[in-house]
Amino acid sequence: MAAHLSTSIQNWANPTGAFVRQASSFRDVVSENSRFLPEPHRYHLYISLACPWAHRTFIALKLKGLEKVIGVTVVDWLLQENGWKFDNEGQKLGCSPDPLKHNYLKELYLRADPTYSAPYTVPVLWDNKENTIVNNESSEILRILNSSFNNLAGNPSLDLYPKELREEIDLINEWIYNGLNNGVYKAGFATSQDQYELNANLVKDTLERLEDLLRTRLFLAGNHLTEADIRCFTTVVRFDPVYYGHFKCNLLAIKDCPSILNWARRVYQIPGVKETVNMTHIKCHYYMSHVKINPTQIVPLSNGPDLSVPAEIKF
Repeated sequence: MAAHLSTSIQNWANPTGAFVRQASSFRDVVSENSRFLPEPHRYHLYISLACPWAHRTFIALKLKGLEKVIGVTVVDWLLQENGWKFDNEGQKLGCSPDPLKHNYLKELYLRADPTYSAPYTVPVLWDNKENTIVNNESSEILRILNSSFNNLAGNPSLDLYPKELREEIDLINEWIYNGLNNGVYKAGFATSQDQYELNANLVKDTLERLEDLLRTRLFLAGNHLTEADIRCFTTVVRFDPVYYGHFKCNLLAIKDCPSILNWARRVYQIPGVKETVNMTHIKCHYYMSHVKINPTQIVPLSNGPDLSVPAEIKF
């Protein structure tokens, strides 16, 4: 799913107090057989360095070597009532102005579709040629970046979704999405005790399952990095500094899961990944944007486990 959340948490909960994630709206692809052809400098990726869904697309762009092919704009980490804001004044380190001169991401959505009324989420893959949004679903943008620009990519041989592993990758993605990627949100944004406890336990169970899997594997689907690792990593890197306390997922920490921690270090140290992780953006966003959860907006000091420690191979 693409959506990173508004500050109005109640809008995302049903009458039982369960968090309900909204579906993405723009679902086109870039290909030789579509109106969106894979051309250099035609597309622009709008992301937040704080958002795990946008983070996964940024990692894919870096690993595929597409920085000179697709432009990137990073929104302000602070999410307020008007949604994601562009740093057109250059006041915040790591944020970007919008090359199209908008002040807010929602203006981009309304430029693509004046009748649009769903959440204004990141990431967004924008087409400069047709002045519209191609896609705002992170899992689909990740696959577009993986395969649609190989003739233009600096690292075309990297395949994050190889045919022989797709069935296993899809299965891994499914349980990690439900229990971890979205599980932390279902716990953190629950508005009833029952829903919180249900999902906090689900997160713990999923971490235990992930720990078991990684005891005998270098990566989630075997010996090679795939999209399953990228999708999981962006949640794991945020877990101890954010989700453990801020979202009350405090039944198990990454620092106490040696196999997950070792795997996270292995992914983090792949060239291109480290530079996509910005803890200032991550922590300031969550602790300062979610004022219903953290009304003081105090940002904690810890960044979680040190991922620069060399990863080990113990099997």
